[in-house]
Amino acid sequence: MKRVPIVYFSDLLCLWAHISELRVDAARATYGEQVRFEYRFCSVFGDTARKIADGWGGYAGFNEHLRRAASDYPEVQVNPDIWLTVRPASSTGAHLLLKAVHLDEAAGGCAPQTYERTVRGLRRAFFEAAQDIARWEVQCAVGRSCGVDVGRIEALIDDGAAFAALASDYKDAAAMGIQGSPSFVLNEGRQKLFGNVGFRILDANIQELLRAPQTEQASWC
Repeated sequence: MKRVPIVYFSDLLCLWAHISELRVDAARATYGEQVRFEYRFCSVFGDTARKIADGWGGYAGFNEHLRRAASDYPEVQVNPDIWLTVRPASSTGAHLLLKAVHLDEAAGGCAPQTYERTVRGLRRAFFEAAQDIARWEVQCAVGRSCGVDVGRIEALIDDGAAFAALASDYKDAAAMGIQGSPSFVLNEGRQKLFGNVGFRILDANIQELLRAPQTEQASWC
C-alpha cells in the first residue's frame, strides 16, 4: 500500500496549529493508513512576552486577534481569557516534555498514540481551558490524563535525551526552511505548506503523491 509521510511542524501555543488539527483529522478520515503524520516542533513562542509585545502591541491586542480569527472556525473552541488571565512564558518546556513522551512511546514504555494524545491534550488545555501549559505541574497533569508515566518522562529529561530530541526538531526546522507554525512537509521536503492552509490544498498534495510517489519524479503541486 502506498503511504504518504507528512512531517508536521508546529508550536503548541500557535492558534493556527490548533486549527490545523482539523485538517489532520480530515486527511486521516479520507485516506486512513495511506497517510502518516509525524508531529515535530518549531519555536515560534519560545519567548512569548517579546513576541506578543513586538508583533501585536500587547496581550489585549493579541487576544482580540485570536478570538476574531477563531470565530471563522466554530468547530474549534478558544477560551476568551487566553493571553489575558493566563500567559505562558514559553512553549519550550511543553515541547520538551512532549519529546520525552515521544521517546518513551518509541521505546515501548507508553501505549501507542500517547504522544499525539498528549500533544492535543496540551493544546486543548491552553486554548480551551486557559491553563498555563508552560508550568510543569500543568504539563504533568495533562500528561497523566493521556496515559503518561511522569517518572519515566522525568528520567528522559534528566539524562538529556529529551533535550537532544527537541534540539534535533529545532535544527531540522531551520535546515528545512520552516517559516513558522504550522508547516506540513511532504515528498522529502520538496513540498511545504505553511500557515492556515485549507484541507483542499493538503488533499491535492496527498493525491499527487499517491499517484506518483517516486522521490525522483517532481510533483506538480
